[in-house]
Amino acid sequence: MNNSVLPGPVEAGKIMQYLPHRYPFLLIDRVVSMELEPEKRVTAIKNVTINEPFFDGHFPGNPVFPGVLMIESMAQTAGMLTHLTAEMEGRKGELYYLVKVEKARFNKIVVPGDQLLLDVVQKRIVRGMGSYHCMASVEGKRVASCEILCAGRKE
Repeated sequence: MNNSVLPGPVEAGKIMQYLPHRYPFLLIDRVVSMELEPEKRVTAIKNVTINEPFFDGHFPGNPVFPGVLMIESMAQTAGMLTHLTAEMEGRKGELYYLVKVEKARFNKIVVPGDQLLLDVVQKRIVRGMGSYHCMASVEGKRVASCEILCAGRKE
């Protein structure tokens, strides 16, 4: 059963209207679903391709998607959750900055050709601080997870 409140996927052009990141640091390609009940949750996709600039040095002859970029991908997905939620509630979303990463775990190497499925659940928003549980998977297997805290700032 699909409980998504999105009428369809949110493509890269619309993502760039919400997030300030640009190539090569915009790390999500599409938002595929969003739920508001029983909890606020969003799912996004990051296509990992060999032409990304960091693969020249991470690692030559054995390209591996950097773990810190998996965390950043999950944080950008959390940013999309806050912006899409704000839009649905008729208000403008704040720009959120990553302020804390906890319980980061890397379970499997991600390589070019993989498609990261990024799942983010909002735990709470209090006084401009958002707390999120994040998980990244490839083909149904968890590759990374963490909890992040973001601080909002009005533009």
